[in-house]
Amino acid sequence: MHADKWAIKAKQSGFKTRAVFKLEEILIKTNSLKGTQKILDIGSAPGGWSHYLKLKLPKSEIYAIDILEMEDITGVNFFQKSIELIDEIPQINQLKGKFNLVISDIAPNITGINTVDIENIYELNLLTLRAAHRYVENNNGKFIIKTFQNSMFKGLRKEMGLLFKTVQTFKPAASKKQSAEIYLYGAKKQ
Repeated sequence: MHADKWAIKAKQSGFKTRAVFKLEEILIKTNSLKGTQKILDIGSAPGGWSHYLKLKLPKSEIYAIDILEMEDITGVNFFQKSIELIDEIPQINQLKGKFNLVISDIAPNITGINTVDIENIYELNLLTLRAAHRYVENNNGKFIIKTFQNSMFKGLRKEMGLLFKTVQTFKPAASKKQSAEIYLYGAKKQ
């Protein structure tokens, strides 16, 4: 398979995936790193976003959760659990409402049946959105989530608008042009 310039750049920079550049672009455009001390990474495997943020913010506390395994990253507290069980993780639950930044690059397993996949993506996005709303701080907490342009996108953006004061859509340069992936950014106060 042909590696594009972003994959090559990621490898040369020591990152696990090209996705770090998608996150980086959104963080820069929204000035989301300023004052960030506590980060929750939902759907963290393989760990690229947590790794990037730990390098950028070495003094930050990062908590990561995924149903999949993730290699250890120094300074990142990883829990191999389903997002549905996030409230049952004492170390994360005690920080409810205290995270400056919640990020999510989560995606369900794809079945190849378009209507099923669209519904699964939407349901997982809603679950993630609701968790982010509970865990992000109310005083300017921020949330970034990967989703996909499909028939449910407008509904997800509307739901996000009910929970976050500011909602913006991003298609980072590191996203493949043919990919339907898109990112939503939400801020509690701006």
